[in-house]
Amino acid sequence: MSHVLTLVAPPGQLAPALPARARDAIAALGADPGTPDWLAEGEAADLPFTGLNPEQAVAAALAALGGAAVDAIAQPAEGRRKALLIADMDSTIVTSETLDELAAYAGLKERVAEITRRSMNGEIDFATALRERVAMLEGLGLEALEGTWKGTHLMPGARALVRTMAAHGAHCALASGGFTWFTGRVAALCGFTSHHANVLLDDGRALTGRVAEPVFDRDAKLATLIALATEKGLPLAATLAVGDGANDLAMIGAAGLGVAFRAKPVVAAAARARVDHNDLRALLYAQGYRAAEIAAD
Repeated sequence: MSHVLTLVAPPGQLAPALPARARDAIAALGADPGTPDWLAEGEAADLPFTGLNPEQAVAAALAALGGAAVDAIAQPAEGRRKALLIADMDSTIVTSETLDELAAYAGLKERVAEITRRSMNGEIDFATALRERVAMLEGLGLEALEGTWKGTHLMPGARALVRTMAAHGAHCALASGGFTWFTGRVAALCGFTSHHANVLLDDGRALTGRVAEPVFDRDAKLATLIALATEKGLPLAATLAVGDGANDLAMIGAAGLGVAFRAKPVVAAAARARVDHNDLRALLYAQGYRAAEIAAD
């Protein structure tokens, strides 16, 4: 079979009838589907098929599932396991927007979060928005960084995603529009091989209200993906990119498997694959990993 449709639901919610229903739906459009292959009982199943493009297969499957909390990702069967992961951090690998949480220590969370929202929706330029938000934090004591870090939590499935792919030889990189102060800590906690982000400037006691130039933005994320793939001798088809905001769109579009994870509307609409209902382990199932191969989270 040339392609595979992967269906993923929260544990215990993928009843056997659901892959069967998806199989019937794509068959009705002229596909030649195979037998569902369970990757995790009650949670994830592969449905091999030929004769239909991935977008049609996903649309037909989701329509047939009638609003069930199921994510569907279709792609070529060959080369689905990726050798390079590049992941956004805020609202992807961690549950929060670290800059917004940092701004809370200055009593500015709502103002900063509104700028973040507009930037992540692609309504305003990312670099301009970042400089504006950082400028508002001038004079904030460095202890606020530690306080923000203590309240930062990993997204469910984050460690499982990174540790599983790394165990199978993949280079795992964190690429964030946030700050190296946080990405270094998240990278160490999850097991990322490298991390790439903005540098937040301080005078040893407090933030200066500036970020080192050039800003690590949408183009820098894409450049990092391309540079790492080139360094590893990998085609872009062998890469996986995941994120939720507009500054992730370029790397998501260029990667072999680009995933919008619980993403902003502009990102969800543009991405070829999306995860709306599940945690980050869905990205492992999309690559054909079975439950027994997945590392502990």
